[in-house]
Amino acid sequence: MLTNVAAVVLDGVNPFELGVVCEVFGTDRSDEGLPVYDFAVASAEGPTLASRSGFSLHVEHGLERLESADLIAVPAGACYESREFPPELLQALRRGVERGARVLSVCSGVFVLAAAGLLDGRRSAVHWKHVDELTRAYPRLTVEPDVLYVDEGPVITSAGTAAGIDACLHIVRQEQGPEVANKIARRMVVPPHREGGQAQYIERPLPRSKCDTVGEVLVWMEEHLDEDVTVEQLAERALMSPRTFARRFQQETGTTPYRWILRQRVLLAQRLLEATDETVDAIAGRTGFGTAAALRHQFLRTVGTTPNAYRRTFQGPEAAA
Repeated sequence: MLTNVAAVVLDGVNPFELGVVCEVFGTDRSDEGLPVYDFAVASAEGPTLASRSGFSLHVEHGLERLESADLIAVPAGACYESREFPPELLQALRRGVERGARVLSVCSGVFVLAAAGLLDGRRSAVHWKHVDELTRAYPRLTVEPDVLYVDEGPVITSAGTAAGIDACLHIVRQEQGPEVANKIARRMVVPPHREGGQAQYIERPLPRSKCDTVGEVLVWMEEHLDEDVTVEQLAERALMSPRTFARRFQQETGTTPYRWILRQRVLLAQRLLEATDETVDAIAGRTGFGTAAALRHQFLRTVGTTPNAYRRTFQGPEAAA
Protein backbone atom coordinates (compact mmCIF):
# COMPACT_ATOMS: atom_id res chain seq x y z
CA MET A 1 0.00 0.00 0.00
CA LEU A 2 1.29 3.44 -0.93
CA THR A 3 1.77 5.53 2.22
CA ASN A 4 5.14 7.32 1.94
CA VAL A 5 5.87 9.73 -0.91
CA ALA A 6 8.88 11.96 -1.56
CA ALA A 7 9.42 14.50 -4.32
CA VAL A 8 13.09 15.15 -5.05
CA VAL A 9 14.05 18.53 -6.49
CA LEU A 10 17.09 20.13 -8.07
CA ASP A 11 18.12 23.72 -8.65
CA GLY A 12 15.85 25.22 -11.31
CA VAL A 13 12.84 23.05 -10.49
CA ASN A 14 9.58 23.90 -12.29
CA PRO A 15 6.99 25.06 -9.71
CA PHE A 16 3.99 23.67 -11.57
CA GLU A 17 5.37 20.16 -11.97
CA LEU A 18 6.42 20.13 -8.30
CA GLY A 19 3.01 21.51 -7.37
CA VAL A 20 1.23 18.68 -9.18
CA VAL A 21 2.95 16.10 -6.98
CA CYS A 22 2.34 18.18 -3.84
CA GLU A 23 -1.36 18.61 -4.68
CA VAL A 24 -2.06 14.92 -5.28
CA PHE A 25 0.09 13.41 -2.53
CA GLY A 26 0.84 16.25 -0.11
CA THR A 27 -2.62 17.67 0.63
CA ASP A 28 -4.47 16.44 3.72
CA ARG A 29 -7.98 15.42 2.65
CA SER A 30 -8.72 13.19 5.62
CA ASP A 31 -11.88 15.24 6.35
CA GLU A 32 -13.31 13.68 3.18
CA GLY A 33 -12.26 10.18 4.12
CA LEU A 34 -9.31 10.19 1.71
CA PRO A 35 -5.92 8.69 2.57
CA VAL A 36 -3.18 10.90 3.99
CA TYR A 37 0.31 10.28 2.66
CA ASP A 38 3.50 10.77 4.61
CA PHE A 39 4.74 13.34 2.11
CA ALA A 40 7.95 15.39 1.95
CA VAL A 41 10.07 17.33 -0.51
CA ALA A 42 13.76 16.41 -0.59
CA SER A 43 16.63 18.34 -2.13
CA ALA A 44 19.47 16.82 -4.11
CA GLU A 45 21.51 20.06 -4.03
CA GLY A 46 21.38 21.63 -0.59
CA PRO A 47 18.73 23.29 1.56
CA THR A 48 18.14 26.36 -0.63
CA LEU A 49 17.21 26.03 -4.28
CA ALA A 50 16.13 28.46 -6.97
CA SER A 51 12.94 27.70 -8.85
CA ARG A 52 12.64 28.27 -12.56
CA SER A 53 10.15 31.07 -11.89
CA GLY A 54 12.47 33.32 -9.92
CA PHE A 55 11.77 32.48 -6.28
CA SER A 56 13.73 30.33 -3.85
CA LEU A 57 12.75 27.16 -2.02
CA HIS A 58 13.94 26.18 1.43
CA VAL A 59 13.91 22.38 1.64
CA GLU A 60 14.26 20.64 5.00
CA HIS A 61 15.11 17.15 3.78
CA GLY A 62 18.05 15.80 1.84
CA LEU A 63 18.44 12.60 -0.16
CA GLU A 64 18.18 10.47 2.99
CA ARG A 65 14.41 11.09 2.85
CA LEU A 66 14.19 8.96 -0.30
CA GLU A 67 15.30 5.83 1.58
CA SER A 68 11.89 5.34 3.20
CA ALA A 69 9.67 6.41 0.31
CA ASP A 70 7.25 4.03 -1.41
CA LEU A 71 7.07 6.48 -4.31
CA ILE A 72 9.82 8.88 -5.41
CA ALA A 73 8.67 11.64 -7.75
CA VAL A 74 11.05 13.69 -9.92
CA PRO A 75 9.44 16.92 -11.22
CA ALA A 76 10.77 18.77 -14.27
CA GLY A 77 13.31 21.57 -14.13
CA ALA A 78 15.36 23.97 -16.21
CA CYS A 79 17.71 22.41 -18.78
CA TYR A 80 17.25 18.86 -17.47
CA GLU A 81 17.71 17.65 -21.04
CA SER A 82 21.30 18.92 -21.13
CA ARG A 83 22.62 19.13 -17.55
CA GLU A 84 24.46 16.59 -15.41
CA PHE A 85 22.83 15.24 -12.27
CA PRO A 86 24.41 14.57 -8.86
CA PRO A 87 25.71 10.97 -8.73
CA GLU A 88 24.26 10.66 -5.20
CA LEU A 89 20.77 11.33 -6.58
CA LEU A 90 21.12 8.73 -9.32
CA GLN A 91 22.36 6.18 -6.80
CA ALA A 92 19.46 6.94 -4.46
CA LEU A 93 16.95 6.40 -7.28
CA ARG A 94 18.53 3.08 -8.21
CA ARG A 95 18.48 1.96 -4.57
CA GLY A 96 14.83 2.91 -4.36
CA VAL A 97 13.89 0.68 -7.28
CA GLU A 98 16.06 -2.15 -5.96
CA ARG A 99 14.21 -2.17 -2.64
CA GLY A 100 10.78 -2.05 -4.32
CA ALA A 101 9.88 1.64 -4.46
CA ARG A 102 8.18 3.16 -7.48
CA VAL A 103 9.64 6.20 -9.26
CA LEU A 104 7.71 8.80 -11.21
CA SER A 105 8.93 11.54 -13.53
CA VAL A 106 6.96 14.60 -14.57
CA CYS A 107 7.87 16.03 -17.98
CA SER A 108 11.66 16.54 -18.28
CA GLY A 109 12.22 14.76 -14.97
CA VAL A 110 12.44 11.72 -17.26
CA PHE A 111 16.03 12.74 -18.07
CA VAL A 112 16.97 12.11 -14.43
CA LEU A 113 15.50 8.60 -14.51
CA ALA A 114 17.23 7.91 -17.83
CA ALA A 115 20.58 9.11 -16.45
CA ALA A 116 20.14 6.70 -13.55
CA GLY A 117 19.72 3.85 -16.03
CA LEU A 118 16.18 3.12 -14.84
CA LEU A 119 14.73 3.35 -18.36
CA ASP A 120 17.16 1.00 -20.11
CA GLY A 121 15.06 -1.52 -21.99
CA ARG A 122 11.84 0.21 -20.94
CA ARG A 123 9.24 2.32 -22.71
CA SER A 124 8.98 5.97 -21.73
CA ALA A 125 6.81 9.04 -22.15
CA VAL A 126 8.19 12.56 -22.54
CA HIS A 127 6.97 15.96 -23.69
CA TRP A 128 6.73 15.89 -27.48
CA LYS A 129 9.37 18.59 -27.91
CA HIS A 130 11.96 16.44 -26.06
CA VAL A 131 11.38 13.19 -27.98
CA ASP A 132 14.42 13.51 -30.26
CA GLU A 133 16.72 14.71 -27.46
CA LEU A 134 15.78 11.84 -25.17
CA THR A 135 16.10 9.26 -27.94
CA ARG A 136 19.54 10.50 -29.00
CA ALA A 137 20.90 10.75 -25.47
CA TYR A 138 19.54 7.39 -24.26
CA PRO A 139 19.19 4.95 -27.17
CA ARG A 140 18.51 1.98 -24.86
CA LEU A 141 15.01 3.23 -24.02
CA THR A 142 11.94 3.36 -26.27
CA VAL A 143 10.02 6.64 -26.40
CA GLU A 144 6.24 6.52 -26.82
CA PRO A 145 5.76 9.99 -28.36
CA ASP A 146 1.95 10.21 -28.42
CA VAL A 147 0.93 9.13 -24.92
CA LEU A 148 0.30 11.07 -21.71
CA TYR A 149 2.16 8.63 -19.48
CA VAL A 150 3.76 5.18 -19.49
CA ASP A 151 3.67 2.71 -16.58
CA GLU A 152 6.56 0.25 -16.88
CA GLY A 153 6.54 -1.70 -13.63
CA PRO A 154 8.19 0.37 -10.92
CA VAL A 155 8.95 3.25 -13.33
CA ILE A 156 6.24 5.69 -14.43
CA THR A 157 7.03 8.52 -16.86
CA SER A 158 4.69 11.31 -17.91
CA ALA A 159 4.69 13.78 -20.78
CA GLY A 160 4.49 17.56 -20.46
CA THR A 161 3.21 19.49 -17.46
CA ALA A 162 -0.46 18.53 -16.94
CA ALA A 163 0.23 14.93 -17.97
CA GLY A 164 1.86 14.66 -14.55
CA ILE A 165 -1.64 14.95 -13.08
CA ASP A 166 -2.77 12.03 -15.22
CA ALA A 167 0.18 9.90 -14.08
CA CYS A 168 -0.30 10.77 -10.38
CA LEU A 169 -4.01 9.91 -10.53
CA HIS A 170 -3.13 6.68 -12.32
CA ILE A 171 -0.88 5.70 -9.41
CA VAL A 172 -3.60 6.55 -6.88
CA ARG A 173 -6.11 4.55 -8.92
CA GLN A 174 -3.79 1.53 -8.87
CA GLU A 175 -2.91 1.77 -5.19
CA GLN A 176 -6.13 3.02 -3.56
CA GLY A 177 -8.75 2.28 -6.21
CA PRO A 178 -10.83 4.36 -8.65
CA GLU A 179 -13.11 5.86 -6.00
CA VAL A 180 -10.21 7.55 -4.23
CA ALA A 181 -8.67 8.74 -7.51
CA ASN A 182 -12.04 10.11 -8.67
CA LYS A 183 -12.56 12.03 -5.43
CA ILE A 184 -9.11 13.61 -5.65
CA ALA A 185 -9.75 14.51 -9.30
CA ARG A 186 -13.04 16.18 -8.37
CA ARG A 187 -11.31 18.23 -5.69
CA MET A 188 -8.71 19.32 -8.23
CA VAL A 189 -11.45 19.97 -10.85
CA VAL A 190 -9.72 17.78 -13.42
CA PRO A 191 -10.93 14.69 -15.29
CA PRO A 192 -9.96 11.43 -13.57
CA HIS A 193 -8.93 10.10 -16.97
CA ARG A 194 -8.37 12.09 -20.16
CA GLU A 195 -9.31 10.86 -23.61
CA GLY A 196 -6.57 10.51 -26.20
CA GLY A 197 -2.88 11.23 -25.82
CA GLN A 198 -0.52 14.11 -26.40
CA ALA A 199 -0.75 13.62 -30.17
CA GLN A 200 -3.69 16.04 -30.11
CA TYR A 201 -1.41 18.81 -28.78
CA ILE A 202 1.57 18.29 -31.10
CA GLU A 203 2.20 20.85 -33.81
CA ARG A 204 3.48 19.29 -37.02
CA PRO A 205 4.28 22.09 -39.48
CA LEU A 206 5.09 20.98 -42.98
CA PRO A 207 8.81 21.28 -43.84
CA ARG A 208 9.21 22.99 -47.21
CA SER A 209 12.92 23.77 -47.34
CA LYS A 210 13.87 20.64 -49.33
CA CYS A 211 10.84 20.54 -51.62
CA ASP A 212 12.65 21.84 -54.69
CA THR A 213 10.83 19.99 -57.47
CA VAL A 214 7.44 19.17 -55.90
CA GLY A 215 6.95 22.41 -53.94
CA GLU A 216 4.42 23.89 -56.37
CA VAL A 217 2.45 20.65 -56.40
CA LEU A 218 2.37 20.67 -52.58
CA VAL A 219 0.84 24.15 -52.62
CA TRP A 220 -1.80 22.99 -55.10
CA MET A 221 -2.52 19.86 -53.02
CA GLU A 222 -3.02 21.98 -49.89
CA GLU A 223 -5.53 24.15 -51.73
CA HIS A 224 -7.48 21.13 -53.02
CA LEU A 225 -7.64 18.79 -50.04
CA ASP A 226 -11.35 18.25 -50.62
CA GLU A 227 -10.69 16.68 -54.03
CA ASP A 228 -9.79 13.09 -54.86
CA VAL A 229 -6.53 13.07 -56.81
CA THR A 230 -4.30 10.29 -58.11
CA VAL A 231 -0.53 10.05 -58.35
CA GLU A 232 -0.94 10.14 -62.12
CA GLN A 233 -2.77 13.47 -61.97
CA LEU A 234 -0.18 14.94 -59.60
CA ALA A 235 2.68 13.69 -61.77
CA GLU A 236 1.10 15.30 -64.83
CA ARG A 237 0.86 18.59 -62.95
CA ALA A 238 4.56 18.27 -62.03
CA LEU A 239 5.47 17.36 -65.65
CA MET A 240 6.95 14.03 -64.56
CA SER A 241 6.19 10.38 -65.02
CA PRO A 242 4.22 8.84 -62.13
CA ARG A 243 7.22 6.74 -61.11
CA THR A 244 9.62 9.70 -61.10
CA PHE A 245 7.12 11.88 -59.25
CA ALA A 246 6.53 9.27 -56.56
CA ARG A 247 10.29 8.89 -56.04
CA ARG A 248 10.93 12.64 -55.90
CA PHE A 249 7.98 13.15 -53.55
CA GLN A 250 9.32 10.53 -51.14
CA GLN A 251 12.82 12.03 -51.26
CA GLU A 252 11.66 15.60 -50.62
CA THR A 253 8.84 15.09 -48.11
CA GLY A 254 9.82 11.82 -46.44
CA THR A 255 6.44 10.24 -47.15
CA THR A 256 4.10 9.17 -49.96
CA PRO A 257 1.54 11.44 -51.66
CA TYR A 258 -1.31 9.46 -50.06
CA ARG A 259 0.07 9.76 -46.54
CA TRP A 260 0.92 13.44 -47.08
CA ILE A 261 -2.61 14.27 -48.17
CA LEU A 262 -4.08 12.24 -45.32
CA ARG A 263 -1.99 14.07 -42.73
CA GLN A 264 -2.84 17.50 -44.20
CA ARG A 265 -6.53 16.63 -44.17
CA VAL A 266 -6.34 15.70 -40.49
CA LEU A 267 -4.45 18.93 -39.71
CA LEU A 268 -7.14 20.96 -41.49
CA ALA A 269 -9.82 19.09 -39.56
CA GLN A 270 -8.02 19.93 -36.32
CA ARG A 271 -7.95 23.64 -37.18
CA LEU A 272 -11.65 23.64 -38.10
CA LEU A 273 -12.62 21.78 -34.92
CA GLU A 274 -10.63 24.26 -32.83
CA ALA A 275 -11.84 27.47 -34.47
CA THR A 276 -15.32 26.89 -35.99
CA ASP A 277 -18.71 25.49 -35.03
CA GLU A 278 -19.12 23.57 -38.30
CA THR A 279 -20.57 20.09 -37.88
CA VAL A 280 -18.35 17.04 -38.17
CA ASP A 281 -20.21 16.15 -41.39
CA ALA A 282 -19.42 19.55 -42.90
CA ILE A 283 -15.77 19.31 -41.84
CA ALA A 284 -15.56 15.82 -43.35
CA GLY A 285 -16.67 17.31 -46.67
CA ARG A 286 -14.27 20.26 -46.53
CA THR A 287 -11.31 18.06 -45.69
CA GLY A 288 -11.88 15.42 -48.34
CA PHE A 289 -12.88 12.56 -46.05
CA GLY A 290 -16.40 12.57 -47.49
CA THR A 291 -18.25 11.19 -44.49
CA ALA A 292 -18.15 11.78 -40.76
CA ALA A 293 -17.43 8.08 -40.23
CA ALA A 294 -14.32 8.24 -42.43
CA LEU A 295 -13.12 11.38 -40.66
CA ARG A 296 -13.63 9.82 -37.23
CA HIS A 297 -11.71 6.70 -38.26
CA GLN A 298 -8.66 8.56 -39.56
CA PHE A 299 -8.80 11.20 -36.81
CA LEU A 300 -8.76 8.53 -34.10
CA ARG A 301 -5.85 6.71 -35.75
CA THR A 302 -3.77 9.89 -36.16
CA VAL A 303 -4.67 12.06 -33.16
CA GLY A 304 -5.68 9.40 -30.66
CA THR A 305 -9.14 10.80 -29.90
CA THR A 306 -12.43 11.49 -31.67
CA PRO A 307 -13.33 14.77 -33.44
CA ASN A 308 -16.01 15.58 -30.86
CA ALA A 309 -13.67 14.91 -27.92
CA TYR A 310 -10.97 17.01 -29.60
CA ARG A 311 -13.40 19.90 -30.07
CA ARG A 312 -14.46 19.72 -26.42
CA THR A 313 -10.80 19.87 -25.40
CA PHE A 314 -10.21 23.12 -27.28
CA GLN A 315 -13.65 24.76 -27.20
CA GLY A 316 -15.15 23.49 -23.94
CA PRO A 317 -17.77 20.90 -23.02
CA GLU A 318 -20.66 22.75 -24.66
CA ALA A 319 -19.05 22.93 -28.10
CA ALA A 320 -21.24 21.86 -31.02
CA ALA A 321 -20.86 18.29 -32.26
